[in-house]
Amino acid sequence: MRFFCFSLLLLLTFSCTNTKTNRFQPIDYIPENTSVVLKTSNLESLKSSINNSDLLKKFSKTKPYTKLESQLEPITLLKPKGDLLICFSKPETDSLKYTVITKYDKQLVKTDSLPNYHEEQVANSKQSITKSTYNKSTFYSTVIDSMFIASSSLNIIEGAFNNNITQNEELEKIYNTTSNDRTLSALLKAENPVLKSFFIEDTLALSSFTNYLAVDIDVSQNEIYINGITKANDSTESLINIFKNTVAQENQIQNITPSNTDGFLSFTFRNFENLKTNLKAYKKQDSIPTNTELFNNTVEVGVIYQDNDRAIVLNSIDVIATEDALISEQNIIDTFRETEIYSFSKSDMFSNTFSPLITFNNATKYCILDNFFVFADNMDFIQSIITNYQNKTTLNEKDVFIQAKEQLVDASSLMLVVNPTTLKQVVSKNFNEDLNINVDDYNISALQFIYDNNFSHVNGIIKKGKARAEENAVSEELNIKLDNDILNSPQFVKNHITGEKEIVVQDIKNNLYLISNKGKIHWKKQLQGAVLGHIEQIDIYKNGRLQLTFATPNRVYIIDRNGKDVSPFPMKFNDKITQPLAVFDYDNNKNYRLLVTQGKHVLMYNDDAKLVKGFTFKSADDAIITTPKHFRIGTKDYIVLKTTDKLYILDRTGKTRVKPKTSYAYSTEPVFVYNNTFTTTGVNGHLISVDTKGNVASRNLNLSEKHTLTTSTKSLVAQSENKLTIKSKTIELDYGNYTAPGFFYLNDKIYISITDLQTHKIYLFDSQAKLLPNFPVYGNSPIELDNINKDRNLEFVTKGESNSILLYQLN
Repeated sequence: MRFFCFSLLLLLTFSCTNTKTNRFQPIDYIPENTSVVLKTSNLESLKSSINNSDLLKKFSKTKPYTKLESQLEPITLLKPKGDLLICFSKPETDSLKYTVITKYDKQLVKTDSLPNYHEEQVANSKQSITKSTYNKSTFYSTVIDSMFIASSSLNIIEGAFNNNITQNEELEKIYNTTSNDRTLSALLKAENPVLKSFFIEDTLALSSFTNYLAVDIDVSQNEIYINGITKANDSTESLINIFKNTVAQENQIQNITPSNTDGFLSFTFRNFENLKTNLKAYKKQDSIPTNTELFNNTVEVGVIYQDNDRAIVLNSIDVIATEDALISEQNIIDTFRETEIYSFSKSDMFSNTFSPLITFNNATKYCILDNFFVFADNMDFIQSIITNYQNKTTLNEKDVFIQAKEQLVDASSLMLVVNPTTLKQVVSKNFNEDLNINVDDYNISALQFIYDNNFSHVNGIIKKGKARAEENAVSEELNIKLDNDILNSPQFVKNHITGEKEIVVQDIKNNLYLISNKGKIHWKKQLQGAVLGHIEQIDIYKNGRLQLTFATPNRVYIIDRNGKDVSPFPMKFNDKITQPLAVFDYDNNKNYRLLVTQGKHVLMYNDDAKLVKGFTFKSADDAIITTPKHFRIGTKDYIVLKTTDKLYILDRTGKTRVKPKTSYAYSTEPVFVYNNTFTTTGVNGHLISVDTKGNVASRNLNLSEKHTLTTSTKSLVAQSENKLTIKSKTIELDYGNYTAPGFFYLNDKIYISITDLQTHKIYLFDSQAKLLPNFPVYGNSPIELDNINKDRNLEFVTKGESNSILLYQLN
């Protein structure tokens, strides 16, 4: 339910007043007096992303959140397939109302089995309107031209039937700039009674800053990222337009801002005269009442905040010319660390010139640090700036700022950067009470406006700081909680768009999830049954786009990147599928063969879901106990099947290619190619190898009946009771309940993993059977190890608590 807390940060007033008679999309039904429009194309992903957001969890116990949570509870009943809009309206004499708009389909609302749910038709209404009560919440709904509309207000639903109300063209243009690929989009108007400002200074009210905002918002576990546009219609009424005809320059105030300050504001321009002209028009003044020669060679002005103190910084591109402009202000009053500090007589120059961006009017001292001219009143503050600049302990050197800057642009017209204390102040001042939230972990928050042609781009980030990890440390990167307990072990799959890896996992209600490596749930899909074994990826269209393929007990699926079934899949089977799906690509030409095992039968299909007639294998003598495998040794292909007492080694057509000369009682361990032989184990724990001529060799590995085996072509790993053998080295572990070892070859190194489910410990060894530093770590399933992003560090995924996924990084 933390999904709703995001609304608390965005409640603004948005009026829609013009007319339009043809209404085909959700935006056409937005009510009048709407406060904010939230859009999502994936409600399940939105709810899950916000439930996992560390920052938004902090709002869950505030009074505004709990009140809104109760009101919005009915939204959890919806399962929309397309865009969904959540609109907030606040009539002048009424309380906040919400309206939900989305395309109607038969699966949108299922209420048959819901307790505490009641519905009835609204009496005395000219239209078909349903009144519903769910727990303690009441809402009204209707369907108009295949559009489902629900609201806490009956008047809003009745008004939705008015065809004479049409959409504001400006709103529609802004709506079309939003993306469907982000967690959430928000359309806002600045005139509102709720959100007053983004900024520290009270003079920078949102109502005077701009008219419209349209932003896409990505919510991940440790950060919120905002990207969009803002537009002000009148060129002189809104503050953002003071940057018209200016060109954004690279922001550099962070290079002189001490890392322990509350933050800074920076604004840039190529030509001061253009900014000066716009400021005069905005303030409706004939002239700026100050001699502004000092700013002629300045391309950036900044304010550094420290408690109640302020420092004004000018970034000069001609230091000598700027010094000449201060020729009458060169009375030295102190020298600190070989830096001269001067008195300054025009203490209100900056507020007179740059208000409302700058209100500080007590700049009585200044110093020069390379190309920066720093003006302040507090001598200790100036000395702190000098010290940090010389010691290179400025904000620009701080890890958290460097990390945040990766998602910002270098040059912006206006930029605000704040620390946790100031972030809390900015957020709390927009509410009528102290929210009493702790945001100390969010070391850096930043907001940028980049002026373009009659509009501005907007970037913003609220990011949880991450200290630079020590070498060889193992750090927990994500803890992703799902709605239900997890059914199987999470694994990585490739994102063919980015080249990075993502997470796929299934819960006990057979929902399959695709989750980004930032913790964002891309989609959630209901399957018919539990996934058998490992999910494979194929390129069915041979165009570089990858699909997921796997079997459940009665289905074979191929699912595309967006969670949609690829026709003619899923294939349905009456008889039970007994082994995971095997996928063969004999010649690496993407002509896939899908092998379905049912008891002692194997069926081979192509990627059109048609039986491959050339595969003539009928059935084994007994039930097949492992997934069919394909190997190539030399120039020949081999298909290997295994029963409890027989190894079938076939060619591509299903005919016997190799017949083992000796039979064994086999274990359920897979078959591998090891040292150019088909290798597995017997129930007695012996290693059994069959060469390509059918010769059979058996070697006693001293394994118990309950053992596991994995190999590469040259390396063998076996586990038996508390003993783990890696190549020729055996180590003793504590007694426990161990998973099968995982074998990973990455960056020219071998890694072996094993998990003790009894003590919830994950072990990771190198090829010499040496435990890696800082292991074991917490986990409850086998791991999958890989490099999932563009850095050099490896990551692994595992199950945490019953309903959570853990992502670790090796540093």
